[in-house]
Amino acid sequence: MKSCLVVDDSKVVRHVARRIVEELGFEVEEAEDGQVALDCCLRRMPHVVLLDWNMPVMNGLDFLLKLRETEGGDAPFVVFLTTENTMPKIQEAIGAGANEYIMKPFDSEIVADKFKLAGVF
Repeated sequence: MKSCLVVDDSKVVRHVARRIVEELGFEVEEAEDGQVALDCCLRRMPHVVLLDWNMPVMNGLDFLLKLRETEGGDAPFVVFLTTENTMPKIQEAIGAGANEYIMKPFDSEIVADKFKLAGVF
């Protein structure tokens, strides 16, 4: 079964994203910040990461940079799921190794479409 790590400091967002991704047939793990997410990835690298930008402890961009430097960290398909919607922020995320970008608010159709385009679902 494919796995997805949902990284967001909002419990509500994690819950909504978990429900959507589980409906797509993924096993889901959650993390409330980038450091917890990195620890999860070091234990077991997920197939997909849904990643918020603005979080305490370690933000999404810092997590992504560290993930991509980690052994096997180039493999996960990383989708930023964030309110950061300016072109410089999107370019920064893609430059750091993000594969896709979804603006909040999001729904199951948007997530499923991104996963289909990526071939992860």
